[in-house]
Amino acid sequence: MTLANASLFHHFSTIEDPRINRQKLHQLQDIFFITICGIISGADNWVAIEAYGKAKLDWFKEILELKNGIPSHDTLGKVFAAIDAKQFSHCFTNWVADLSTLSEGDVIAIDGKCVRRSLDKASNKAAIHVVSAWAHQNRLVLGQVKVDDKSNEITAIPKLLEQLDITGAVVTIDAMGCQRAIAKQIIDQGGDYLFSLKGNQGTLHDDVREWFESQKYDQTTYTELDYGHGRIETRQVSVSNEIDWLKQRHNWPYLNSIIAVTATRECGDKVSQETRYFISSLDTDDKKRLGHAVRAHWSVENELHWTLDVAFDEDQCRTRNGHSAANLTTLRHVALNLIKAEKTAKVGVKIKRLKAGWDNKYLLKLFGIY
Repeated sequence: MTLANASLFHHFSTIEDPRINRQKLHQLQDIFFITICGIISGADNWVAIEAYGKAKLDWFKEILELKNGIPSHDTLGKVFAAIDAKQFSHCFTNWVADLSTLSEGDVIAIDGKCVRRSLDKASNKAAIHVVSAWAHQNRLVLGQVKVDDKSNEITAIPKLLEQLDITGAVVTIDAMGCQRAIAKQIIDQGGDYLFSLKGNQGTLHDDVREWFESQKYDQTTYTELDYGHGRIETRQVSVSNEIDWLKQRHNWPYLNSIIAVTATRECGDKVSQETRYFISSLDTDDKKRLGHAVRAHWSVENELHWTLDVAFDEDQCRTRNGHSAANLTTLRHVALNLIKAEKTAKVGVKIKRLKAGWDNKYLLKLFGIY
């Protein structure tokens, strides 16, 4: 059994070791393997990972040399604080590309998340904000980019897109990323876009809203029904491609359709209704595909961000030094992808983490080396 044969460790073997020689008491690959095993098995910070490693020391010695035992939590923190976060993220993206082939026409949802407890008031450091790409059908994180300090998602999204192969995919982004340059980049890279509209694009949102409300145009409408947990939701999806007037007024690149989705939610005696508007490079020939792309975008919230907070306790993590917070986010994404890719255990992420902590054979199975 060797780690070198596993795709994950092959791709991350190119990481530059930031330590000077006299500080290299532990091999970088050993540190990486112990850390990933710990995170998969329920250890959510450096102290917990050290404790996990010591509890599994005999098992780790069957796989690794570990001449100096398990690295301390201080060592783990210092190493990942020093590793270049951009290089670490690129290694992740290359690994995911090798791990799974993107399904034709899959929806790639791009959204940002703030790791709230990474805020460091004493050092005047804001909490880190990471923009991630989530493949809806494959249920995998495709890549992530940390938003630069004193910047926002608008500058991070193009950097993330550059790392990804989006050929044939539909890229969905909320209103923050609704930018002409981003739309053009998606088309240039071989994908299609679907953007949510709000008030950040001047009169574009109002023009689309008024167009649908006027009911003086040729539109196609269909209805979807969803229910569960005592709630019934009816979605009316309306699409139109009669938008030459909109193109002339706003000069949006490759714009082919506008979409209105009116969601009516019934929960007991309470009824609420909300209409959201979208623009897309997709045509209206397949209106259900447009409706699917709208729904699929929210999987980045429900299946990625929610899982990171609930199953990995991400929002409570206080890791702050250097690149450690950004790299730990990438490590969680590694763990989540390995867990999601394993299909034989028909249980949720949290139970799979426990199972990996209990069963060494199952843990190695996640890595594809057993």
